[in-house]
Amino acid sequence: MANNTTAPRKRRFGDRKDGRLVRTIGSFYRFIPFVMKTRNDATNFYTDKLDITQAEVFLRDLRQQGYKNIGILHLFLAAYVRCVSIMPALNRFIAGQRIFARNKIEICMIVKKKLSTESGETSIRVIFEPTDTILDVYNKINVEIEKIKEDSGTNNTEDVTIALMKLPRLVLKFVMRVLCFLDYFGKLPYAITSASPFHASLVISDLGSIGINKIYHHLYDFGNLPVFIAFGRKYRSWVLDSNGTPTEKRYVDYGVSTDERICDGYYYALSFRYMNHFMHHPEKLLEQPDTVKEDVD
Repeated sequence: MANNTTAPRKRRFGDRKDGRLVRTIGSFYRFIPFVMKTRNDATNFYTDKLDITQAEVFLRDLRQQGYKNIGILHLFLAAYVRCVSIMPALNRFIAGQRIFARNKIEICMIVKKKLSTESGETSIRVIFEPTDTILDVYNKINVEIEKIKEDSGTNNTEDVTIALMKLPRLVLKFVMRVLCFLDYFGKLPYAITSASPFHASLVISDLGSIGINKIYHHLYDFGNLPVFIAFGRKYRSWVLDSNGTPTEKRYVDYGVSTDERICDGYYYALSFRYMNHFMHHPEKLLEQPDTVKEDVD
């Protein structure tokens, strides 16, 4: 059972509604957002391939236990959430040229309601705890995906965009400048940030579901999203095992776009090593972590 009994932090001057100001990091890191002012200035790209041969056996067993449609998407999300419990700086963001530790793990996905060219896209947003297991992730996000695909109505994101698009273009352009100004100082209304796919810990895209391979997706200058992961379709490849015998393996490629200002390259590298470890050993995601590490003050 995870040891996660730390009392909630009291909000201090300089904190935002969605995160607390990181005050104890070195001056160099605090200076970087003034040099690389936008996320596109600061975006790094990373790619890797994962051997999912054993993971697919693990997921197939869970489906046989009644967890319908649990798949690689849920495994990616569970592994990332577990990484945040170990490497909490992954859940930082840049706003107003300052570095903040996000209060929650908030993950967004852009999904199509139906797999057709006529069907529109919408977003879902799910809040996770660092102690969540893969089954918690399944219960929180897979249900939401199915709900969106089956629902003919709109969600909060669509409601906000519908309201904004009723404005004349020049008025909307002015409103967006005002929203960016408010966001810079952490004064953007919660009704907007809670519906925004641009204010989140991570956006993840399952491109394999539409039959293509991974891409490197750009980050957005509006909002505070620091990481975007896109993974592609599964494929087979023959490799030599430790005895030199040809063996068929199943793989999936993924691409990551990261805001390099929230942590250094070594921290990112170690984080993705952890994520790959959990993807290769998914049984560890059935249990809560023993401890949850907090970000620095």
